Amino acid sequence: MLGSGFIGRFYADSLQGQRSRDKIVSIYSRREESAKKFAEDYQVAHWTTDMEASIAHPEVEVVCISLPNNLHEAAVNLCCKHKKAVICTKPLGRNAEEAKRMLEAVEKAGIFNGYLEDLVYTPKFLKALESVQNGALGRILWAKSRETHPGPHSEWFWDKEQAGGGCILDLGCHCVEIARSFIGKDIKPVEVMCWADTQVKPIDAEDHAIGLVKYENGAIGQFEVSWTFRGGLDLRDEVMGTEGTIWLNSFLRTGFDMFTTGKGADYVAEKAESNSGWLFPVGDELNELGYNHMFTDMFNAMEGNKPARETFYDGYVVNAVLDAAYRSAKSKLWEPVQLDIWRGKTGVGKDKTLTEYDAQYYLVKEEMTHFGAKKLILKDKNSGQIIEKVL
Repeated sequence: MLGSGFIGRFYADSLQGQRSRDKIVSIYSRREESAKKFAEDYQVAHWTTDMEASIAHPEVEVVCISLPNNLHEAAVNLCCKHKKAVICTKPLGRNAEEAKRMLEAVEKAGIFNGYLEDLVYTPKFLKALESVQNGALGRILWAKSRETHPGPHSEWFWDKEQAGGGCILDLGCHCVEIARSFIGKDIKPVEVMCWADTQVKPIDAEDHAIGLVKYENGAIGQFEVSWTFRGGLDLRDEVMGTEGTIWLNSFLRTGFDMFTTGKGADYVAEKAESNSGWLFPVGDELNELGYNHMFTDMFNAMEGNKPARETFYDGYVVNAVLDAAYRSAKSKLWEPVQLDIWRGKTGVGKDKTLTEYDAQYYLVKEEMTHFGAKKLILKDKNSGQIIEKVL
């Protein structure tokens, strides 16, 4: 494990507990006291402040990177040097150029690589994705993902140089991959329109943003991200297709509400702002946030000698989309997604679904009125005239 902070501990809780046969054998931290404390808490035999010593440790089979964004590439290069499988937290890079170098490095080295995008492994998401892929929603037209909270836990997130950006990079990486998964990861994202601003925090990076991602088949992905939202961690997704709709609320309001004066209360849930008043605890954070399913997929894929659901390639595509979002936030224009490496479909046209009513008309809409009659809205195939027909 590279990194002993907030996310490293979340990862450790999950990967040592989910399959009950995976063990952290070495912990690297930049601070000696943190490495020692992590080793003590998780019964890790080897701790060090030398990253390469941890990666090269003879008992290490896979390296889990839970480090600040600016350290990902150096860690990946050491994994390549020592031929160790690597799984990396999100975002993969601070930008697409960094991510591309990491992708090319692991593929040249021939090592297993996994992208730790936990929010596409949540139980609700996996169930929703299965329904979408089985056709329950028809053709996907629009997928929206929202992640907002009062801001990240560690100091490096707030430093634009170390992090590479603000809430777009930190939270938008989740949202883009969620929408991309629903629309189809083989459908190319082509351009982005984004608004971003620094509204509240005394930082150089953006603390709030909204973006639209246009896909080659005409579908639209939308992200809403903020480090200024008050009230906890808000994770919501919406998917709309020609045959249906899915709404997901993954964290803030999940059917577990509690009121307390604060007596005896301590930790409630990730990014909860208070331990008194009306609270929204989470029954099993590791599972609800996708960590259990994510690590199970990573290790099962590794042992089965096959790619994980999320690889460095996915991380690279996400970084490329977010790069376009940052360019758009500055230019106030639609900006193209620049993908030097694309392994999905090409030349996909915008689908048009025309429902036949009869030889003369297309069906626009059918509805039952409040007075018991069926109403049809029809379009003449030749003239284009829209008519109304009551049965």
